Amino acid sequence: MTEPFIDCHHHLWDMDQGLYAWLEEEDPEETAVVGDYSAIRRSYRIGDLLADFEGCDVVKSVHIQAEYGGPDQVWETEWLQSVADEHGYPHAIIAKTDMTAASVREDLERHGQHANMRGIRNFVQGDDLVAPEFLRGLRALRDLGFVYDLNSTWEGMDGARRAAEEVDDLQFILGHAGMPMERSDEYFEQWRAGMSTLAGAPNVAVKISGLGMIDHRWTVESIRPWVMAVIEIFGADRCMFATNWPVDSLFSSYAAVVDAYREIAADFSADERAALFSRNAERYYQL
Repeated sequence: MTEPFIDCHHHLWDMDQGLYAWLEEEDPEETAVVGDYSAIRRSYRIGDLLADFEGCDVVKSVHIQAEYGGPDQVWETEWLQSVADEHGYPHAIIAKTDMTAASVREDLERHGQHANMRGIRNFVQGDDLVAPEFLRGLRALRDLGFVYDLNSTWEGMDGARRAAEEVDDLQFILGHAGMPMERSDEYFEQWRAGMSTLAGAPNVAVKISGLGMIDHRWTVESIRPWVMAVIEIFGADRCMFATNWPVDSLFSSYAAVVDAYREIAADFSADERAALFSRNAERYYQL
């Protein structure tokens, strides 16, 4: 009997309806993170996601904004809500908005008109997180009961820690295990120190996801040290497993990712496994 799984980091995109420049550009460059991503330069709709979920005991999901490039970011939230209303997934929506805009509170309120809206992700990190305009946006998130999905490498975690301390009643959720960008012993120690700094803020949780990025030929043993370090640093009650689908479909099958987490967590207590696979996601994303 396996634990139910809540996938708290996946994406959808419908290229017939939305604008996604990073998927549509004529000659996309390979990126340092994902390499050749031509295989995902096509619509990835709810039917594709549910097919990938099959056999993995996925009971709920959280959609993370997919860099929709249209003029009004609320379009993506509205579209995703219509998908959720019809299909039951996703159960939560993390949107995108300009957190420094003078209209940030009004923009967040417009997102919040959709029942599954839970928070914001963008790619701001480091000292930019504690700029006065950005802190104003974070406080608006807090006031409206939303969360902030944080994107940061270890180099930016001091700034992230300061932002979390400045708005200490806002829930921050770090994505992709702090985006480890190298797989060397030296980098591991730098990353570990950065993660420890960030973990000192009790209002920060972390998603263990996206480990196929950089480590394109990953195995259970190659990701195990990173997974175990995250859980050791943050504790099982502040960690969640997730997949980064379909981006990480470039590096494996969906089942392979979930099975890897199950193998790594096999010796944890039943309570810890429940926290990692579903309970924490349910709590932090108000599912």
